[in-house]
Formats: sequence, structure tokens, C-alpha cells
Amino acid sequence: QVQLVESGGGLVQAGGSLRLSCAASGRTFSNYNMGWFRQAPGKEREFVAAISRSGRTTYYADSVKGRFTMSRDNAKNTVYLQMNSLKPEDTAVYYCAARGGTYTKTESYAYDDWGQGTQVTVSS
Repeated sequence: QVQLVESGGGLVQAGGSLRLSCAASGRTFSNYNMGWFRQAPGKEREFVAAISRSGRTTYYADSVKGRFTMSRDNAKNTVYLQMNSLKPEDTAVYYCAARGGTYTKTESYAYDDWGQGTQVTVSS
């Protein structure tokens, strides 16, 4: 099991930027594919971004492509989500998740371990 702790959320105006971090502990971090998901009030949890174990491959939801960038630092056991050109519809609780195995997935059910989430609020 991997323990995950997100940070970096907050309140920002539309057009602004935030960088989320997710610190992992408990297992060998580089063995895990990582994902970011979000859940807005009254909506289902949705995929945002994912990254392979090496960090060479990333995947993004269409809604954030070109605005968000996911990266990882395996030496620091941390993944990041750089969010630029934020929109009010990006408002949600953002969750970090870890998935063992070979393949990077975009489905939330494929992830085994989850953080507690960090709130991102974008005002118009």
C-alpha cells in the first residue's frame, strides 16, 4: 500500500495557476503509475491526468489538455500537477492515486491507493 498526501490547493481567480503536489510513502514509488482525478459537487469523480512509472508517458483529459501538465520526481517520491489558465469549471476536490503494474490507466477503478484530496476553487 502507498500512502498519498496532496497539497497545493486553494482559491484562485480564473486565468490563474496552481501547482498541486502529491507526496508518496510506504512502497517503492517508481513502481507505481500515478493519476490525478477530481470530483466537483454533485458530480462523479473524473480523470484528469496520468503518468507512467518512468514519467516518460502522460495522458490528459480533453478538458485539461494544453492547460495542465503532470510530472513526477521519483527521487522525491512526488508527483505534480501544474494547472494553468484555470477556469471556474476546474473547481473540484483533486485526488492523487497510485496504481501498481505495468500499464498506465485513466479509469479510477484501476487505482488502488488514494489520497485525501485537496480543494481547488476557481472564481470567475
